[in-house]
Amino acid sequence: MPTKVLIVDYSWSGTTAKMATALQRVTGATRITLTVPAGTFPNDMYATADVASQQLASGDLPKLTNALPDLTQVDTILVGGPVWSAQVATPVRSFLQQLASFTGTVAPFYTDAGTPGSYEDDFASLIPQASVVAGIGMTAGDLSTADQQLTTWWANFK
Repeated sequence: MPTKVLIVDYSWSGTTAKMATALQRVTGATRITLTVPAGTFPNDMYATADVASQQLASGDLPKLTNALPDLTQVDTILVGGPVWSAQVATPVRSFLQQLASFTGTVAPFYTDAGTPGSYEDDFASLIPQASVVAGIGMTAGDLSTADQQLTTWWANFK
């Protein structure tokens, strides 16, 4: 079992935050919620997708307003975010860029509308130096049984 686990998550609509809260209950891990400056994304899902596409095309990812904790004391990071066009959401990408020297275990957890596409492959490609293990995805409809699903995933993870 990992000696120190950290949960880091970004949630645009609140769905991933609910999953992260359940994961924190299951694991007992410390949790950090990633934030971006107000106004970075509009309230409309489709307009947010357009902004994210522009960020990916330009390479100008959103700035995070959180400082990273000391990761030398962390063995495993559980990273959560929404699936945006079958890819890792741009705020989560910003965080993953900051993991350039992290060589521990990283696992994605994510929320989607039922079509995660190649999300986990995209996630793993962003941190090739880390040991990325199979993650877990859920839709908003799955959240009613999140604790049960996450408990099973976490038991197999350890």
